[in-house]
Amino acid sequence: MNYSFLDFLSLLGAVGLFLYGMKVMSEGLQKAAGNRLRSILSAMTRNRAMGLLTGMIITALIQSSSASTVMVVSFVNAGLMSLAESIAVILGANMGSTFTTWIVAFFGFSVDTSLFTLPVLAIAVPMLFMKRSHYKSVAEFLIGFVFLFMGLAAISANVPDLEKSPEIFEALKYYTSMGFWSMLIFFSVGVVITLVIQSSAATFSIVLIMATKGWIPYDMACAMVLGSNVGTTITPLLASLGGNIAAKKAAVSHLLYNLVSAAWMFVVFFLFVKATAWITQALPFGWNDPNLLYETMHGGGESTPALVESMSWGLTIYHTFYNVVSLLVVLPFFNLLPRAVNALVKSKPSKDAEEFQLKYISAGLLSASELNILAAQREIGIFAQKTEEMLGMVKTQLHTKIGSSEFKDLCTRIEKCEDFSDRMEYEIAKYLNQVMDGRLSFDAKMRVTTMLNIVSELESIGDSCQNLSKTLQRKGEAQAHFTDYNYGHIDRMFQYVSEAMSNMLAVLVDLDNVTIEDLTRSYDKEREINEYRNKCRDENIENINNKLYPYSAGVFYMDVICEAEKLGDYIVNVIDAVEEQMQRTVVDEQGKPVIGELNPEKSHRQ
Repeated sequence: MNYSFLDFLSLLGAVGLFLYGMKVMSEGLQKAAGNRLRSILSAMTRNRAMGLLTGMIITALIQSSSASTVMVVSFVNAGLMSLAESIAVILGANMGSTFTTWIVAFFGFSVDTSLFTLPVLAIAVPMLFMKRSHYKSVAEFLIGFVFLFMGLAAISANVPDLEKSPEIFEALKYYTSMGFWSMLIFFSVGVVITLVIQSSAATFSIVLIMATKGWIPYDMACAMVLGSNVGTTITPLLASLGGNIAAKKAAVSHLLYNLVSAAWMFVVFFLFVKATAWITQALPFGWNDPNLLYETMHGGGESTPALVESMSWGLTIYHTFYNVVSLLVVLPFFNLLPRAVNALVKSKPSKDAEEFQLKYISAGLLSASELNILAAQREIGIFAQKTEEMLGMVKTQLHTKIGSSEFKDLCTRIEKCEDFSDRMEYEIAKYLNQVMDGRLSFDAKMRVTTMLNIVSELESIGDSCQNLSKTLQRKGEAQAHFTDYNYGHIDRMFQYVSEAMSNMLAVLVDLDNVTIEDLTRSYDKEREINEYRNKCRDENIENINNKLYPYSAGVFYMDVICEAEKLGDYIVNVIDAVEEQMQRTVVDEQGKPVIGELNPEKSHRQ
């Protein structure tokens, strides 16, 4: 057999083209759907039946069960889906993966792909140059569709011709006639191939080509397809490595389900294969010899158009029926799956409540950029809650005896939280930049920009809280003492800032449904804070002159008041970022923003 290294590289390139086509299809769909995809997936996972349907539809659309299960892991990681809901979607994703095999079987072999690939490109390429980003996303989806089938045709053209090498063919035949051990061998080969290329659809295409050329019999091809179902679990497992415990449980549930499905198939494998062969040959697909699949299992079968058609439909039907029966077998025991996963993957209690740990985002979960924005949004909510906790500590510290163990403990905790804040800003910003490098819709890119601005302001809030704590420490070192007047006004200023913080949190928790009233409420509170700062500053000079309290106390008093006002500025900067996002995205038919400038003092903020 004359098969050179260049031929081998061509084969690898063909597989790469197939995988790249799947990637472009998936990302093009995500960009085209944008926020709608996130909303649909969130709404359709409210019960088990809708979860199954969601998994099937999403997998059928993006042509990748691995991608859809990674999305599920991302949703669980972001706290948007429970473990039980994620398992339902994963079951549906396994069912949806059969849609890919039907497309490959039908278009890949029964139809000359050159009849539609170039016309589709003729439609898609001009769409890339249109102004609307939605059309560009649809064009990417279509181009990915073309690349997928061009890759499939290239794989078929570049695989080595084993028939011209009898010794290799005889060795291959030897491994196909060992009964159950042959099944295990080819099952393992299917697992390994899928682990390497991380695509069960690509493995299915390779197996289909091998089977249609008569290199392996129908039953061993089915064993490799079975192995690919287990191998496809590697992608979500890898994605979950950097995620939280919930994400790990979702990925393990995918592995556990596929292992359970493979276990029952081992018991009835040969009977099931014969049953699907009978079903395939009973259907009126139009080939002449109805016994071709049986012949391949008994040493017969040469690569003919009839064998190509028989194998294409036979493997597709096997894959479909296997997933359907697996679903029916597991459904009665559905409630046991979450329990089993919880027993296998146990949560580790945190030793320190203020220990740095991201809860929702992970660099390992970046295969679905549009959906990862949700995880970042939830993490920003946690960040904002941490800054609110810091403000609460400062308020407590104000009325704690200086030099006491409680005061020192509060100083340490605030310092630790500020360090947490710095690291959180860095990690979230780095994550958002990685998301920005992915294929995003225009609205999503604007949303990421807004979130980067918000993260920066939240870190400034943490800095401001630490500055307040340090001011109180310096006050104690200087042995200055506040009067009831000072405490009363500082408490009132803190109350205004706390109310502004609560308004900000309400906005950040539900960024998709922010109203003008929410923003206006925050701006009104900012004006109250500024006016109260001015009042305190004017009265402070008069009070010092009237000997109401010492000058040193007045200095520290105004330091606290001014720092609290500055903290309010950072809070309203977050609101400004949200308002700018709304102005960019909420537009009328002429493209003009519906929301005008709600805060005219923005550029003149004191």
